[in-house]
Amino acid sequence: MYNLYALNIDSVLHHEDTNSENFVRRFVQATASGQNAKLVGVSNCVVGVDLGGTNVRACAYFENGAVAGKKFENPSRGQDGVQAVIEATASTIQQAISAAPTKPTAIGLAIPGHVNHTTGVVRWSPNFGREVNGVFEPWKDVPVREPLSKLVDLPLFMDNDANMAALGEYRFGTGNNDSNAFVMFTLGTGVGSGIILSPDSVLGDAKGPLIVVGGNHGGAELGHTIINVDGLDCTAGTYGTLEAYCQRDAIIRRAQYKLVRGRQSLLNDLCEGDYSQITPRLISEACDQGDLVSQETFREIGTFLGVGIANAINTFAPDIVAIGGQVSKAGKWLLEPAILSAQNNAISSLFNDCTIVPAQHVEDAGMLGGAALAIEGTKWSKK
Repeated sequence: MYNLYALNIDSVLHHEDTNSENFVRRFVQATASGQNAKLVGVSNCVVGVDLGGTNVRACAYFENGAVAGKKFENPSRGQDGVQAVIEATASTIQQAISAAPTKPTAIGLAIPGHVNHTTGVVRWSPNFGREVNGVFEPWKDVPVREPLSKLVDLPLFMDNDANMAALGEYRFGTGNNDSNAFVMFTLGTGVGSGIILSPDSVLGDAKGPLIVVGGNHGGAELGHTIINVDGLDCTAGTYGTLEAYCQRDAIIRRAQYKLVRGRQSLLNDLCEGDYSQITPRLISEACDQGDLVSQETFREIGTFLGVGIANAINTFAPDIVAIGGQVSKAGKWLLEPAILSAQNNAISSLFNDCTIVPAQHVEDAGMLGGAALAIEGTKWSKK
């Protein structure tokens, strides 16, 4: 990461860390107050956008991944119709553009669901939709880029949020922008994934990084791979998927069932007997305090996750597998059994060349991934 410094009438900020919140605050304040602020050696900035069913978040980033302005978050109005979502997104993007130190060159938009980045159409997304006759109907074949581009006068690139989280982590996090084959799992309300390949990991004339999206741009869904054909049901209508075992609610239910069966656990005290208050975070806190039931819960979840990781290792031979999403904050309680399980189920020569690590970026993965897409997309459009 190169250094960045600003000159203004009050101070000289030599070689200050560009990720520093203090740096961003001082620079933005200097610019807003009309001081003679000038950037030296600054690359272009872009806007990364994380559009979810509840909120939409946007922020400007420099090309090295450093925050370039204030982060904005507003309700996305995901259940109020397409136009309402478009307007909420455009408004949030404009806020990020206004707060950027220089005019952004492009926008990258991360959206959950099946997203066709070429046509700019969301083929399907369960996070957005409306109730019709008492039944929720999710988005299907909804144009997003065209109406949104009319409200924000910048090049706009879009793709699936898990793919974008992986791209951001590849470029700005554990992938260090040089991984040969990079796989990322995001564990939260579901289990998402993204696969980034370098030209060295494929045969043929290729330039990278290459984002694996599949023939109809909806692939790379490792969370929906089957790890037990007669297993738990998944919200997608299938059985025994990795997501069915490792998503947030599955983790909570596993802990709750242990308590219902009379297991003695610190969780009883932490949730004050109200099992509906149990969360992965609470289970993780109990693990840190030595609670055996909580540790057992994450050990079981980690074992299932390790099978999914082994499948990815056997298929893509990655040199890095990153585990992200809010559930990854459980740290060693999840990661250690996952690594052991992956070792027991992956081809040994492939496992030995792979490092399994927690993702570096969790909170802002969607926005940072959107920024990475804007940077890469700008390169694609010039070819």
